[in-house]
Amino acid sequence: MAMCEICNKKVSFGNKVSHSNKKSRRTWKPNVKKIRVIINGTRKRIYVCTSCIKAGKVVRA
Repeated sequence: MAMCEICNKKVSFGNKVSHSNKKSRRTWKPNVKKIRVIINGTRKRIYVCTSCIKAGKVVRA
């Protein structure tokens, strides 16, 4: 679910590094919202990240 259908931004993985420099695995999830858009004259619900919404890459219905 956590994937933008406009820019294909998805979950990324890496290390959480503490003050004592211990490393443990963690994930970063994109801020994805389910919105209604008009695609080819029809309304659809798609998952879009908030940076795409803010940049105006999506025409909302």
